[in-house]
Amino acid sequence: MKFLVKQKQTDYFPDLGDVEQAAQVLKGVSQETPLMHNFFLSEKFDANILLKREDLQVVRSYKIRGAYNKICSLNKEEQSRGVVCASAGNHAQGVAYSCYKLGIQGHIYMPATTPKQKIQQVKMFGKDAVKIVLEGDTYDDASKLAHHFCEVENKVYVHPFDDEKIIEGQATVGLEIINQATVPIDYLILPIGGGGLAAGVSEVFRQKSPNTTIIGVEPEGAPSMKTSLDKGKNTTLAQIDKFVDGASVKRVGDRNFAICKQNLHKMIVLPEGKICQTILSLYNKSAMVVEPAGAMSIAAMSFLKEEIKGKNVVCVVSGGNSDITRTEEIRERALLYAGLKHYFIIRFPQRAGALREFVDEVLGPNDDITHFEYTKKHNREIGPALVGVEIKHKADFEPLVSRMKALNFFGEYLNEKPDLFQLLI
Repeated sequence: MKFLVKQKQTDYFPDLGDVEQAAQVLKGVSQETPLMHNFFLSEKFDANILLKREDLQVVRSYKIRGAYNKICSLNKEEQSRGVVCASAGNHAQGVAYSCYKLGIQGHIYMPATTPKQKIQQVKMFGKDAVKIVLEGDTYDDASKLAHHFCEVENKVYVHPFDDEKIIEGQATVGLEIINQATVPIDYLILPIGGGGLAAGVSEVFRQKSPNTTIIGVEPEGAPSMKTSLDKGKNTTLAQIDKFVDGASVKRVGDRNFAICKQNLHKMIVLPEGKICQTILSLYNKSAMVVEPAGAMSIAAMSFLKEEIKGKNVVCVVSGGNSDITRTEEIRERALLYAGLKHYFIIRFPQRAGALREFVDEVLGPNDDITHFEYTKKHNREIGPALVGVEIKHKADFEPLVSRMKALNFFGEYLNEKPDLFQLLI
């Protein structure tokens, strides 16, 4: 059932003629990415699963489409003034590459906390055409500074999603899918951050493939579109978890909200741990390297198993800018979500042999200590230790805890105490 709410809509909806014009503008710049059948996923879900591989773009995400289309739409006077954007990821790379290709000067504001890998990618794509400004601790800080600079210096701001030309550029993904598909598309699954991709592609499908069920997907830590649709108005979240950095925004675009409100049939909010499981599975089973946002459409199918059985399903894989330094964190979140990684405060009697007793009598044959922090304090009978244990099967957890309690080792279980968990782990 589509979201029907009473609210004054914006006047803008993408026109197919403008989207087709954007496709012409993008020729020779963005790739016509493949729509690929995936054998492993098709077997797993008993369906025909097709992946739209935007992770194979030159900048490894669909963002080049909107950025290039927007900058090309500027008149000569606007282009001569230069452009400004704020981004810590894919949008920055799309703008940088566009500036380089068009010979336009750009200023890209990124938080000072941005990983070096992302900064290097932006430099690589923009070369001498862009100046990177590292300011602020968060994206919001960088964005405010970018807007101020843009106003003071009279430059053109290139918004990452809430802009007509950006939406039309992203909508070309939808045109390609329609042209590439050789079967009727029953389900289309779209990742949502600010909503530019979902707005553009869903409008193309509404007009060209009206029988397709369109599903939007967001991370659990930043459900800005789902919250807005439920409340009937575009809503700013007070705080978000930025782990899925390519899809975590406090507020979706106003234009994008109005379009998605009309076009989306369902929203799915994904636990970050499930996204991490999907990233690892894609690497191991299909040799695909995707970023967290890029895995969302595929992860969502686990919540649609019965519904999509026997259907033709298209998942948009939005990006592949995965930072290798995050691999261990991704694995950790996947194990926590699967119930295979657990953290405890263990009370060790301060006597010789206590650790050996814990290992021999508390841990099961397949249990593994993966984290251990302990400092002996001579004036106490019991010393606390922070211990991480990885188990092989989820069912091994309750017996493990029972043995801890029976032998008086159990102190605190940290997985269920998020504030303490974040502080200690």
